[in-house]
Amino acid sequence: MKRRIAALLLALLATQLGSLISPAYACGCGAMIPEGYARIGVERETSVVRFDGRTEQIVMRFVVRGDAPRAAWIMPVPGRATVELGDEEMFRQLTWLTRPEFKTRSYFWPRDRDWPFSSRTGDSVGAPMPGAGAPPVGVVGREQLGDFDVARLTATDPGALRNWLETNGFKLPDGLTGELKPYVDQKWEYVAVRLAPREPGKKLTGTLDPLKIRFDSNRLIYPMRLSRLAKTPQSLGLYILADHRMEPASAIGGAKPKITFAGTVTPEGGLATLTGGKPAFLTAIDQEFPEPGRIDGDHELRATAADTPYRKVIYTNELLTVGGIPAWLLTVGAVLVALAAGAFTLRRRRSRSASA
Repeated sequence: MKRRIAALLLALLATQLGSLISPAYACGCGAMIPEGYARIGVERETSVVRFDGRTEQIVMRFVVRGDAPRAAWIMPVPGRATVELGDEEMFRQLTWLTRPEFKTRSYFWPRDRDWPFSSRTGDSVGAPMPGAGAPPVGVVGREQLGDFDVARLTATDPGALRNWLETNGFKLPDGLTGELKPYVDQKWEYVAVRLAPREPGKKLTGTLDPLKIRFDSNRLIYPMRLSRLAKTPQSLGLYILADHRMEPASAIGGAKPKITFAGTVTPEGGLATLTGGKPAFLTAIDQEFPEPGRIDGDHELRATAADTPYRKVIYTNELLTVGGIPAWLLTVGAVLVALAAGAFTLRRRRSRSASA
């Protein structure tokens, strides 16, 4: 039974990791652009979002694969953003907080793998805006955070934004300028990150340090529009920490979002810095985008009608026993004994009647 549970856990882990796979040039929250003809792919993306009604914080961690020594990543945000390194520990805590619950349920009658059909028992089931007269692209700030060269930008012209990035050595994928225009029209700002390892000869591969982006917003927005440039299916995984259970206002061109966890939690460690150490309602959301070109906007998340908790339950089915003996066998045995006793009593009465 322990071996079966371990195998089931491994299968679940593989499924969760597979659901976070994203291709090069796009991830769930922006565009990833390699330098020149190099290649880079986002193999895993995990995002933690904290929203208190006034401020939004997004912590992102990427696992990348490829041969690019440098790359650029851009994310539109609705307000002036601050950027710092995030805490790796919060992702491990979230995995623990949203773990499935394991329960055992019993069944009465024997199944294929139970005696007498088999000798084996048990079965597992299982984002200040640029003002008038502002330059086409303004650099609000620039910081070096680990292997990240972070530029916080404003732009009044999508073409100028594209030129700024290309002047810094990065060829953008076709169509990016058009996809940036809606953000420019709304006077959004941008976080542009140059992923450039300081170690000579080092390639961008493996797990990158988490980045934490913070901005004022009266709506919970998760930028997704740039992911429509992807050429292969996309998957999105979000952890939302808010006052209530949250849900996307629409599917924005993807499959129906799935809630994989919902419940009040008391964060600790790095995760507690997002909530100020206070309890929060955690909602974990997974969504698939089989045809990224159909993505028609950004995710806006809203509170659900009720804060209904949810945790995935994995059941292990076991044959019902009493003192180690199958209950069905005891029941059948008791019925046979009762029938035998009844037959004996009936014969005895008939015998006495005949004697009389």
